[in-house]
Amino acid sequence: MKYLFQFARILIFCIAGEALHYLLPLPVPSGIYGLVLLFAALVTGLVKLEQIKETAHFLTGIFLILFVPGTVGIIEHLETVKQIWPAVLIAVVLITAAVFGATGLVSQTVLKHKAGRKQND
Repeated sequence: MKYLFQFARILIFCIAGEALHYLLPLPVPSGIYGLVLLFAALVTGLVKLEQIKETAHFLTGIFLILFVPGTVGIIEHLETVKQIWPAVLIAVVLITAAVFGATGLVSQTVLKHKAGRKQND
């Protein structure tokens, strides 16, 4: 039963992200809105990590399964992909580099902030 409540909490943020995506005229995916809202709720203490931890760990554990439909879609359109593969490759490499860079910067900022808080305690 605990897992259902944890999943429901996460689902609420997904639904809120969908609502923001519908209401705001910005080119931001609904998942990003949901993640930002969940992050804000965790930082402010509105949601405690213990309230979603086990279900979030489970969901990240099965994350790769979520790529199966996309992979099947690419295979179904392989002829089209063969025609544009250089552009796809460049886009994938650039986007991957951008995600790695952004993740690194955010991680460093969080770790520095955490270290600063420990020194002040």
